[in-house]
Amino acid sequence: MDLERLLSDRLAPAFATVAGGPVDPLVRRSPRADFQSDAALALARRLGRPPRDIAADVLQHAVLDDVCASAEVSGPGFVNLTVADGALARMVAALAGDDRLGVPETGTPETVVVDYSAPNVAKEMHVGHLRSTVIGDAAVRLLDWLGHRVVRVNHLGDWGTPFGMLIEHLVDLGEAEAADELSMGDLDSFYRAARGKFDADEAFRERSRRRVVALQGGDERTRRLWRLLVEQSERYFLTVYELLDVTLTGDDFRGESAYNDRLAGVVEDLDALGLLRASDGAECVFPPGFVGRDGEPLPLIVRKGDGGFGYPATDLAALRHRTGDLGATRLLYVVGLPQRQHFAMVFAVAGAAGWLRPPARAEHLGFGSILGADGRMLRSRAGESVKLVGLLEEAVARATELALAKDPELDAEAAAEIGRAVGIGAIKYADLATDRGKDYVLNWERMLSLDGNTAPYLQYAYSRIRSVFRRAGTAARPDAPVVLAEPAERALAVELLGFAGVVAEVERNLEFHHLAGYLHRLATAFSGFYERCQVLRAPDELRESRLLLADLTARTLRQGLHLLGIRTVERM
Repeated sequence: MDLERLLSDRLAPAFATVAGGPVDPLVRRSPRADFQSDAALALARRLGRPPRDIAADVLQHAVLDDVCASAEVSGPGFVNLTVADGALARMVAALAGDDRLGVPETGTPETVVVDYSAPNVAKEMHVGHLRSTVIGDAAVRLLDWLGHRVVRVNHLGDWGTPFGMLIEHLVDLGEAEAADELSMGDLDSFYRAARGKFDADEAFRERSRRRVVALQGGDERTRRLWRLLVEQSERYFLTVYELLDVTLTGDDFRGESAYNDRLAGVVEDLDALGLLRASDGAECVFPPGFVGRDGEPLPLIVRKGDGGFGYPATDLAALRHRTGDLGATRLLYVVGLPQRQHFAMVFAVAGAAGWLRPPARAEHLGFGSILGADGRMLRSRAGESVKLVGLLEEAVARATELALAKDPELDAEAAAEIGRAVGIGAIKYADLATDRGKDYVLNWERMLSLDGNTAPYLQYAYSRIRSVFRRAGTAARPDAPVVLAEPAERALAVELLGFAGVVAEVERNLEFHHLAGYLHRLATAFSGFYERCQVLRAPDELRESRLLLADLTARTLRQGLHLLGIRTVERM
């Protein structure tokens, strides 16, 4: 049950009657009532009437008696709505018997492709891969739970000119030694050694160039060595994904190389459609509306002057495969904001070519950067990108240390379980609780705090509720009558009824800070309820009702955190 949607649905016909056409009632939470509608203020100029008069007319036509204890005009023209306790109790009771907590599966399931993480072969994952991986995985979890067919795509950087030098370096080392070095996960050292030889040795550079030609030409030995690089890198990536607790698997790897056979066809078809133009020896498309700093039309280069294909051709081939072969109608690209223009141009060209047309649409889920305490891009002390594994291991170590400090009696296994759940949860939540379009500062003390809008605060709220049931020695009765005797109970009930609306909103915009903010409000409301309302020592009827409210809160926290990719623990 979505309480905000219910009130909106009740007000919408009344607004339509007064305005002579459809109107969004603009219902939202209010500090002066449970909810308020602001739509009368927006209508005032259009109708040429005072907003208070419009609001009063709306209330004359609205059917609210069975839902609201009061509905009144306030201030310059707000409609303030206070939900009746009886209606709240009935809706909360309905939630208790619903495994999905009021959130329905979608009635219009889509095939959704989520392109995320995308590390480069023979390079270690660094902190720059964190946001794409965490945001993308949250999108996958949410859309899958809602009933969509979700296709994960890990678009690996596994092709191109650097592989000539990487394969030559592998040959110099010997396959066995190279495989051993790569299996240790020290991919950066392997890459730096190859790069150093390429920069310093002309003979090595020439061999590397010939090796690229052999790779692209399908030379059997070269392809085998290339696959060794890819396979060892993929094994390493999977260890990172396991530590980060995301749903990506080996089946989701689909590198740039997968589209090689489609690239020439992309260029040929763009040419046949009259979209291709020659520019400085390259073959380009100039999508309307894109200009450079000099005001000149900006090209999307699909084939370079040397005959090679760049990222735009690969991205167009991938998009065409996703809409054509996979039948996807929603394409999500979880890539940093600096790539915004690139994807806008790719989407524009795909639209012009007819490969991206309604109902199919593509969305770039851009995100900001992770900053250090100095407000700059997060770097190691040596000035290099921070390795993702090191960051995650530090999070787990810090959380484990805090768990042992809080409870020295914890055994090693329990401390490790809590440390991993809390440490990885803290990393993910700090990311997802931030508006993804903004940068944020990595602050260990704040991220691991048991106070404030943090994962540990929510995980602790969940474990606190579970401890109530351990002491009670019983589960909540899903058919228990709901009694809202205290303001804190009522406030908790209102928050519980907001889950479905927040999930629906995040399904549309994939801005997970709205879900994180809701979970924090819910945990805060539970804290107020727990401090002000006796649970285990309450009279029988109140006790059963309050146990039900506690159980619903725990279930909602658990489900909400699961959608964010964060584990809960029974004890903290």
